[in-house]
Amino acid sequence: MKLIAQFVNFDESQRHKPLGTIILSYFYDMIFQTRRLYIREMLKSDLGSFHKMQNDQAVMRYVGGKTFTLEENVRDLENIIAFYSKPRNDFWIWAIVNREDDRFLGTVALVRNEKTEYEIGYRLLMKEWGNGYGKEVVNGLIYHAFENMHLKEIVAYVDKANASSVRILDSTFRFIREFYNEEENCIDRYYRLSN
Repeated sequence: MKLIAQFVNFDESQRHKPLGTIILSYFYDMIFQTRRLYIREMLKSDLGSFHKMQNDQAVMRYVGGKTFTLEENVRDLENIIAFYSKPRNDFWIWAIVNREDDRFLGTVALVRNEKTEYEIGYRLLMKEWGNGYGKEVVNGLIYHAFENMHLKEIVAYVDKANASSVRILDSTFRFIREFYNEEENCIDRYYRLSN
């Protein structure tokens, strides 16, 4: 333990944290963590899992329905990573990772949309559905947005047919209204949450 502690500049205030989390926070820019998850910046090494998620029709069904090729996902991942170093960045997409085994589970986003609202979103690999990760990451993102980023308000949009995400947003946000989304040809539900 002494060698590892020296390697990661371990101090006594971190004794309560799992060692893996301590080490990861020194190698990656960890954004926030929850009981089972940690959220970090995307890495080029995430490409395989990122592509699997973005190329899955079931995952993309409620976000326009279009899947993406490997070449498109390479460009998308490069763009996501490039945003991290932009001055006054307002486009964040981060990796959702399992704290127990460092498994990539999906992505969570906080972006300033065309209406200048801070909008949240998330996607999970289909094999990770049904484990409660969506609710956990949304709650963590709400806390991060208000307590660490000091945002005053965040919003969410979801296709009404996406029952799992509707349940999560109904339990965490204030429902505002439903409307027809012409671009994606669906009924969207609009949610807002203020600090």
